[in-house]
Amino acid sequence: MTIEAGPTMASAPRTRPVRRSPTDLPFTFADRGLAEALGVERSEPGWLRADRLEAWEAFASLPIEANQLYTPYIDLRAAALETARPYVLTGFEPAGRPSSTTGGELPAGTAAVIELVEDRVERLVLGEAAQRAGVTLETFGAALARDPDGLRRDLDGGASLPAGDKLAMLARGFWSQGVRLSIPDGVTLAEPILVRWQSSVPERALITRTLVRLGEGARAALVEEQVPSGPPIECAAGETVPQGLFHGTTEVILERDAHLAMASIQDLGASQVVFHHRHASIREGATLRWALAQLGGRLVRSRVDNRLVGDRGSVEQVEIVFGGEEQLFDLTSYTRHLGRDTTGNLLSKGALLDRARSYLKGLITIEKSAVGTDSFLGEFGMNLSRAARAVAIPSLEIDQPDCRRAAHSSSVGPIDPGQLFYLESRGIPVDEARKFVVLGFLEPVVARVPLDSTRDRLRELLDAKWAAGATGAAEAA
Repeated sequence: MTIEAGPTMASAPRTRPVRRSPTDLPFTFADRGLAEALGVERSEPGWLRADRLEAWEAFASLPIEANQLYTPYIDLRAAALETARPYVLTGFEPAGRPSSTTGGELPAGTAAVIELVEDRVERLVLGEAAQRAGVTLETFGAALARDPDGLRRDLDGGASLPAGDKLAMLARGFWSQGVRLSIPDGVTLAEPILVRWQSSVPERALITRTLVRLGEGARAALVEEQVPSGPPIECAAGETVPQGLFHGTTEVILERDAHLAMASIQDLGASQVVFHHRHASIREGATLRWALAQLGGRLVRSRVDNRLVGDRGSVEQVEIVFGGEEQLFDLTSYTRHLGRDTTGNLLSKGALLDRARSYLKGLITIEKSAVGTDSFLGEFGMNLSRAARAVAIPSLEIDQPDCRRAAHSSSVGPIDPGQLFYLESRGIPVDEARKFVVLGFLEPVVARVPLDSTRDRLRELLDAKWAAGATGAAEAA
């Protein structure tokens, strides 16, 4: 039997999907048209529209990773956001009441709360103590209406974000929702402020900014939660849930002798792609304490920039990752010492189940002006299955030899068998012993969360993640 090719068989060759490079961004919506639409449709002032366009130009020209040492470890192929649509119009206060109200319920143990769900503000409550102290907590939209000159001083020119980072410029140019927290000089808040972001809608992109400014001598604690906005979405057998994007910044400015303790817990859904950028300017005598936990998301890329610009400034940063299934975490920390007698202590830890991967990268830079620096960077990975992979790359760049300390340390490996032996010798079953070792490894962040309810919830999340992946961990023993 002879089969003759029809006229369409030769003219319609089999097409293959276009393969993306590991460094290719998984979306295309961030263009000049979107930057202009955000300014026009939101009726933003001319200076803000110009700032968006300036950021878009920088975004379009920058590489995804400027540090050549870290470039080989970028892998964005797990993200699929080609159909994602960014929010343009968003609410700037809770529906039906002004943002300055004391009405509504304040979570136990907090001084103020703002809760944002996708494109709307669900709750914004300032406690009486915070109001009396002159604390301001509002969205960028509300600030534009109430204090346009003040918001311009904070945002115009992008000084609170690093100009050389592509994803930071993405936030600067294309944010649709922002939160602004300002604490006046000399104010001490006895209870933390809670900022809760909720996002999980498939094929939507929520791009956010959080700006935190503490005046001279102010002291405060801030808890940030990033959680799903609804229950997990179910698909038919063989189908996958389309991904969504959450991109958030935290931009911190600490004036002289200010003190901020900030804890952040990210537990977004399994179909979310998460980009984070945190940038801190720490001035004379100021102190910043980061406690960061990364649990959720399909792919997470996080960067922290600490700039110790004033003499005697101090930063302490602890970040943990607990990954499972096929999650990928790409975490980078940059600490730049410019003032004299500054101190930096940074610790990153990752525990990985199943086929999860983590890249822990960090760079301490000590400028010539930074006489008397004391700085340490530690990165430690714990592989809990044979297929898990962790990479740790700490590094130093020192231009000032007069340092108290400049050091880094790293290790990657399985659970220490000596620790297991000790616990088992005390009558603890092997599965329980593994759990104690892993959760103890991650405890440095849990212990630093300043809000009891959030600390308890973080422990519950870690317990649940361990239970879900304990089988894979046992097989690696």
